[in-house]
Amino acid sequence: MSELTRPVAPAGGAGPTGRVVAADGAAAVARWCDRCGGSVADGAHAACAAARSLEPPRWCATCRRRMKVQVVPAGWSAVCVEHGERRG
Repeated sequence: MSELTRPVAPAGGAGPTGRVVAADGAAAVARWCDRCGGSVADGAHAACAAARSLEPPRWCATCRRRMKVQVVPAGWSAVCVEHGERRG
């Protein structure tokens, strides 16, 4: 007989507070723009925010690694080798 478990929310993803949840469950403050890879301290990244409403992230907001991104008709997935997968 198989054991039932609760589904786990996908790791990663910044909330409205700018906090990112890593694959290990630890919270970290996003330091990098997930679209251009630039520092969030450099400014508001308004163009990046507008583009992110239409396309998936390309950079990990925690470690600034380039993520492996796959886009399918049902959505997208982006994988950071250090912090895991994000889906949208």
